Amino acid sequence: MFLDDFDFALPESLIAQYPRPEREDARLLVLRRDDREIRSTAFRDLGAFFRPGDLLVLNDTRVIPARLLGEKESGGRIEVFLVRRLATDGEEWACLTKSSKSPRPGTRLRLGVAIEGTVLPGGEQPYRHIRFECSGDFTAALEREGQIPLPPYIRRDADASDRTRYQTVFARSDGAVAAPTAGLHFTERTLDELRGRGVEIHPLTLHVGLGTFLPVRVENVLEHRMHHEPYVVPTETAAAVNRAKEEGRRVFALGTTTTRALEHAVDGQGRLRAGEGSSDLFIYPGFRFRLVDALITNFHLPKSTLLMLVSAFADREFVLEAYRQAVREEYRFFSYGDCMLIL
Repeated sequence: MFLDDFDFALPESLIAQYPRPEREDARLLVLRRDDREIRSTAFRDLGAFFRPGDLLVLNDTRVIPARLLGEKESGGRIEVFLVRRLATDGEEWACLTKSSKSPRPGTRLRLGVAIEGTVLPGGEQPYRHIRFECSGDFTAALEREGQIPLPPYIRRDADASDRTRYQTVFARSDGAVAAPTAGLHFTERTLDELRGRGVEIHPLTLHVGLGTFLPVRVENVLEHRMHHEPYVVPTETAAAVNRAKEEGRRVFALGTTTTRALEHAVDGQGRLRAGEGSSDLFIYPGFRFRLVDALITNFHLPKSTLLMLVSAFADREFVLEAYRQAVREEYRFFSYGDCMLIL
């Protein structure tokens, strides 16, 4: 299984640089695995594809404003990207940095008005360990000083609107550095409509990490290793999913991150385990899904692990055929792009 097996041609003009005016304005491409039908419709019609008793699991992670701009004590400019908290009793983080010269341990940083940092020893490349200090609450200071970390294929700086539009309306748990993008189309109206159709909706949390941006650097896909991402499955969600499976009802996963959390936390008897964990599950063609019956997802980058997951769920050739149709019909791609439902 080779990396080129997951490639497709995509005009750069189809990479969405801004969200549509309204969340629900997205287009929806529906794939039916049983008869291999591909159908174009609107996201506002999503509810028509649900049945009473279906269960939707969503990821309630919240993107933190992880990008800080400032200067080193020498006066040189530096950009700091918070990736992962290292200590529970302080603000020590694994970070990526960008500057003319890489900061050495002991280097002091001033990041905006209220935040300072010290580069610590340790940290495997390309990461630096940094201890942050501020007067008052660090989370509040980060909200004021930090920028939302838009993906690299969005070739502009984040603006004020991204603080809202690059978050789902159900985001609750701080910790992600990228949004679970399939959820960006949902509004409270969408959720209320689904509930009105008899659909159960339950959350879990998987904090999307930097690995979602990183390219696969091996030709043999089986040699790739995923980054760990922390997750939490609430007791109520586990019970609801297990009850739905026992009763033969469908489980819809909202996004690839939700899918990975569900399929990682399933036990040997096919039951979802409640609790906290860390997932490095790599899903590629040949994977046997235990819990997820239907998937809502955005369109993903060529040669990406996300495209591999979707290809495992719906058959690689079928997915690539759908992607070629989406290109012909000028769907919008990636984080701020349009949406796909696989049944």
